[in-house]
Amino acid sequence: MNSMQALWQSMGIANIGWGEALMMAVGALLIFLAIRKQYEPLLLLPIGFGAILTNIPVAGISEVVYCADADFASGACYAGQEIKEAGLLWYVYHAGIETGIFPLLIFMGVGALTDFGALIAMPRMLLLGAAAQFGIFATLLGALALNLVPGFNFTLADASAIAIIGGADGPTAIFLASRLSPDLLGAIAVAAYSYMALVPIIQPPIMRALTTPEERAVKMSQLRHVSKLEKILFPLVVLLLCILFLPSAAPLIGMLMLGNLLRESGVVERLNKAAQNEIINVVTIFLGLAVGSKLSADAFLNLETLGILILGALAFCIGTASGVLMGKLMHRMSGGKINPLIGAAGVSAVPMAARVVNKVGLEADNHNFLLMHAMGPNVAGVIGSAVAAGVLLAVAGQ
Repeated sequence: MNSMQALWQSMGIANIGWGEALMMAVGALLIFLAIRKQYEPLLLLPIGFGAILTNIPVAGISEVVYCADADFASGACYAGQEIKEAGLLWYVYHAGIETGIFPLLIFMGVGALTDFGALIAMPRMLLLGAAAQFGIFATLLGALALNLVPGFNFTLADASAIAIIGGADGPTAIFLASRLSPDLLGAIAVAAYSYMALVPIIQPPIMRALTTPEERAVKMSQLRHVSKLEKILFPLVVLLLCILFLPSAAPLIGMLMLGNLLRESGVVERLNKAAQNEIINVVTIFLGLAVGSKLSADAFLNLETLGILILGALAFCIGTASGVLMGKLMHRMSGGKINPLIGAAGVSAVPMAARVVNKVGLEADNHNFLLMHAMGPNVAGVIGSAVAAGVLLAVAGQ
């Protein structure tokens, strides 16, 4: 009877609670959205699978047990050992997320995949990338204001980590959350990637509401040719500016520019291909699993998570709107030569936001191709979100 009872107690069905079952359902929903709707499948699929794994009762896939005095006495631990046992996902999270290595390697891959030519051809597009980051700082104030509601207690570090969701940049959100607010990482990561995946749904109504049909139909002139020398100098100049003015953003900016220099130099094609393919693909798998490991029922199912999801949506909407409004201002100052729609691409969802801008532009005029013009503010948004993260890290990380 005792053996049968022990067998029963070792089964998941005897230990699973409603919280674990609900979070497994959330994981299954993320997998469904990745496969069926193709919403950011490269990350939502491993995140969803990681959420299911971490909520399996008894398995301890993402748990850690530290040594106690009794363990040393019994010989279960030896001198200098801190961890008695830990699950696979705990090691993956500790090695890649807690140290910040995974997001930085992702940034290197993004740099290797990104052509900054559109931004170099029109440097003023940096203004649109900067304007779209307004949602980050507006949400920072919103998160702090939410402390007036009973049940919320966000510190400045927590609010900073939540606010970066407005940049629609998953790796930056993970990097900043791992530094400032590790306990909220799961909710922040899911919110960031969920809203990135919903760019085609969230952005168009905002873009249409803030622009006229005539503005959306504006055709922009062809971009000038950008020389190879300009493309090689660009990452070096950006890195120099980072060194001089915002060293706290150096990890993100530095890896982004390293990847881009591998691409543009033309002399390290093997390294460039590795950064674009093998490295970023392997890291993406483990990054998703590590993020999913933070979606445990006890850490995720609380009032603060709901607040993060609401604030994240607000941040993304404000970022889109502020980018479009800056686009309208530039439209007027340029004498109608700039289509204000491209301001919506100032968020960091590359290249999805630029594709959405192109789609909305084609709805107004089926000969109005804005993709290349939208890539300028889009890649500027990547730099802008990294700069915003550096500012928040410098202020809230003290």
